Amino acid sequence: MGHRLTAISTRTGDAGTTGLGDGSRCLKSAARIQALGEVDELNSHLGLLRSMGLPPAIDALLSQVQHDLFDLGGELSVPGMTLLKPEQVAALDDALKDYNAKLPPLAEFILPGGTQTASQAHVCRTVARRAERAVVAVSCEVAQAGGEQAPTLLRAELLQYLNRLSDLLFVLARTLNRAGDAASTEVYWNHQRQPKA
Repeated sequence: MGHRLTAISTRTGDAGTTGLGDGSRCLKSAARIQALGEVDELNSHLGLLRSMGLPPAIDALLSQVQHDLFDLGGELSVPGMTLLKPEQVAALDDALKDYNAKLPPLAEFILPGGTQTASQAHVCRTVARRAERAVVAVSCEVAQAGGEQAPTLLRAELLQYLNRLSDLLFVLARTLNRAGDAASTEVYWNHQRQPKA
């Protein structure tokens, strides 16, 4: 798939362009490159979360997610290539259903926080949403270039995966706030609080 890195400092990007996996070059400010950066940042935040010590099943799930995000990034890097499969989206759906079924219903909004791992899962969730918005921007840019009206020229699985992943990370944050302790460390929004004088 595309070109593998053999030298880290190539100096080919000094003029503000970068190479895609198919050998073509584009501006580093292009929507596609922005999206690649957001997906890379998400993967890095997931790596940080995994380094904090997670329950084995969650760690294994997020390990697979990190590999999936490389597939997603590969599709962004090599226009026209198909790497992310519907089965990978379905696996997130299954995990989401499984973990959510073990949680009590929400009666109020949750503030991002709680344990360190849950807080980092919330960071990952917000970065996943940002990556999703960036991929939508790529779709729109591609559609405009082709004269299309709707952002349909990137495969639906890319947006579906990021959308499901952000939902899953919210549920995992709730799960991690209960891991190893009967008492939840979730922080609920107090919308009736009085401002301090």
